[in-house]
Amino acid sequence: MLAFAVLVGLGTWQLQRKTWKEGLIAALDERVAAPPTALPMSETWPAVDPEHDEYRRVTFTAKFEKSEDTLVYASASAFRPDVSGFGLWVFTPALLADGSVVVINRGFVPSNTNWKPNVVPSALPSGDIAVTGAMRWPERRGWFTPRDKTNIFFVRDPAAIAAAKGWGQVAPFYIEQESPVPPDGWPRPGKLVPNLPNNHLQYVVTWYGLALVLVVSFLVWAFKSRRTERR
Repeated sequence: MLAFAVLVGLGTWQLQRKTWKEGLIAALDERVAAPPTALPMSETWPAVDPEHDEYRRVTFTAKFEKSEDTLVYASASAFRPDVSGFGLWVFTPALLADGSVVVINRGFVPSNTNWKPNVVPSALPSGDIAVTGAMRWPERRGWFTPRDKTNIFFVRDPAAIAAAKGWGQVAPFYIEQESPVPPDGWPRPGKLVPNLPNNHLQYVVTWYGLALVLVVSFLVWAFKSRRTERR
């Protein structure tokens, strides 16, 4: 009975996860397909959160005042089918009109095994630049994530990068840039495409199926035991 209860519980949990994942996929599809809206004002940043705002497309004007790029080494994102393999994401602080700073992921450049770019990223544009992109929240550092180096980071965390580089206070999120595209194409920005796996239905079938097999096995055993007792 305990094994049956555990299997049914696992199946029910996966059914709930399936419903949650389908809702998440629908929300992400809606956000990345919607036209960009204005970037939230800096005074509202404490109220924005990933549950309601992550992947929301925004547009704003900013100035790359500090001529400083920081490279984040990682595999190409599952949300960016236009790039592949390991490489570097180019993170740059941008100054907004109200004096606040938001970190922008300007795009992807391929790299070698020594964390060196295979191509040279374009120079930062000067003056006010109209940027369109999607809001993203920091990654969590894992147990096996390498320690950050002088100009190579291994986690997309704007606050941690800003603290290490002396950029001051920055937005709690960063922007995945879609446009403008640099003249020579590097770093390569691009629009995010949600690609979340949803395998929960097969897990539901597996756990409920095992529970059914357990019930059938018990009934067969009970039937055979009863026949034996009658004999």
